[in-house]
Amino acid sequence: MQIRNKKDNQSEDYILQDNKKTRFGVVFILIILVILAAGVAMTGVYFDYW
Repeated sequence: MQIRNKKDNQSEDYILQDNKKTRFGVVFILIILVILAAGVAMTGVYFDYW
């Protein structure tokens, strides 16, 4: 496994890079997870599990 050199911004061999695509993907996934967790919590409240 290669370790990314911080000075090498042109490398495309790494899955997680510090660029717009990676940041967007992480934010998008976190938002979806929060929405799903809220949905599960609301379902629990609706069916009186909590």
